[in-house]
Amino acid sequence: MTKHQPRTAAKAPQRSTQIVAGIHPVREALRAGRTLDRVLIARGAAGVRLQEIIDLARERSIAVRFEPREALDRASNGAVHQGVMAFGAAHVYADLDQAIRGAQLLIVLDGVEDPHNLGAIIRTAQAAGAAAVLVPARRAAGLTETVAKASAGALEHLPVVRVGNVSQTLQDLKKRGFWIYGLDQRGAQLYSETEYARPTVFVLGGEGRGLHELVKKHCDLLVRIPMAGAIASLNVSVATGVILFEWRRGHPK
Repeated sequence: MTKHQPRTAAKAPQRSTQIVAGIHPVREALRAGRTLDRVLIARGAAGVRLQEIIDLARERSIAVRFEPREALDRASNGAVHQGVMAFGAAHVYADLDQAIRGAQLLIVLDGVEDPHNLGAIIRTAQAAGAAAVLVPARRAAGLTETVAKASAGALEHLPVVRVGNVSQTLQDLKKRGFWIYGLDQRGAQLYSETEYARPTVFVLGGEGRGLHELVKKHCDLLVRIPMAGAIASLNVSVATGVILFEWRRGHPK
């Protein structure tokens, strides 16, 4: 077992401008390596310059979404967007190596898309003493203002790391000595009857579908929360609180 190592407090992430509108501003923001959460492209829009933006975003693992032009009109607040907009992250993502140094508890999210859920998970994770929350770059909520508000200030104190691939990240964490526990309603063992080895990683799936099959294969153990009612599963942010504070009960220090 790895001995508990004290962590230094994480520095509060810095806020960045939220909206970049227009072909040239978005392209230059991507070229400059600016921290962006996602790029919106108007459906039906095409052209060499738009394709360049799409390619640049995908090279940097920034989510690209195609939305009705009316959606971009509303989001731009009157700015001329030319069929393309980018949203800067509300906070800068943390570096993986720095965020997990000395960590005893990490949370990995396999595609949580609701920003309110992400914010609630960050709040719970910080309260439970987690070192960081890891989120995938694609098909997942980013660090928007909605997330910051839902976290009730916890985002200022808990590093959030964006990773390219959840399965590969779990493999990397295993090599670093972490034990991986996936929460799944068909898990072989009850969460409350599991003796969690440290350092610990909990992996939680997205709304509605849970963990991807490949992600499950990279978990050391799948655990479940028993359900007594008609609903088959808990909201992911609630499930996070249940399992994290069970871990905290067994590891009070």
